[in-house]
Amino acid sequence: MTNPAATQTVGYLGPSGTFTEQAVSGEPDLANLELVQFGSIVEVLRAAERGDVTYGFAAIENMIEGSVNATLDTLAFDSDELLIQREVVINVNLNLLVQPGVTLADIKHVRSHPMGYAQCRHFLADHLSHAAIEATNSTADAARELAESGRHDTAAIAPRRSAEVYDLTILAEDIEDHPENQTRFVLVGRDGIASPSGHDKTSILIYQRADSPGSLVGILQEFAARSINLTRLESRPTRRGLGDYCFLVDCEGHIADEVVGDALRNVHMKQGDVKFLGSYPSAYGTTEEQVDNRDGVADADTWLTALRNQIQ
Repeated sequence: MTNPAATQTVGYLGPSGTFTEQAVSGEPDLANLELVQFGSIVEVLRAAERGDVTYGFAAIENMIEGSVNATLDTLAFDSDELLIQREVVINVNLNLLVQPGVTLADIKHVRSHPMGYAQCRHFLADHLSHAAIEATNSTADAARELAESGRHDTAAIAPRRSAEVYDLTILAEDIEDHPENQTRFVLVGRDGIASPSGHDKTSILIYQRADSPGSLVGILQEFAARSINLTRLESRPTRRGLGDYCFLVDCEGHIADEVVGDALRNVHMKQGDVKFLGSYPSAYGTTEEQVDNRDGVADADTWLTALRNQIQ
């Protein structure tokens, strides 16, 4: 980590009681650093970009709702210095929080982060279809604002921890549509590229040189030809014009790996504009699975080396 003599800080989305706080506090080395709360994900990442905090910690993907656009777009388009250093995955359980004594019939407003209430559509449709849905900066913000307001016509969708922090009652627990729901977080910083762990993931953003038939296939073939498994492929608007898209790619392996480096070199050569977002320890799968995926490449390298050794 950067300059061990200095106080190191981790910025994250507050207030107390967020899933982000739960995730960062679950990492022992990060929990021992100074944790700094911010009011939005964009503020977290901008503070890390400026160096106001050593690291930023933010949600980037939910199993049900997909990408957290504020994180992805800030890293992709608004940051020149930040690289992903690690990923953290936690289970997400959501609850309906109210003031003591409030019933479902009393609730006219439901407040939460958009990712929060979007994961509870079935419960809201079945039990609170009459209530107005309102957005907050975070699930914990919804709980905090409810506690401060004292309102008995409003509920918050938030983690169990928020009920404890803000002395609210859990009227209904585990109301998410999918009980196995998970959210992925990333730690970002300006330390450079994380060292290989042997079980890594690499993230890049690829801009097409020309929007032509087969251009995406050409990109994907660079990875397929080297038996590199893609764990994520997503298109994002480039902000250059309507209908102009780039591709976010997560793949198994580290840029220090020969096959991964070779694939990225070829993509860069053919496409021209590739933004590297980081190589970092992966929270998915096993080292053995990554090795198995590339056994064919290793065998081919051995075969080729044997042939080259015969050159006079």
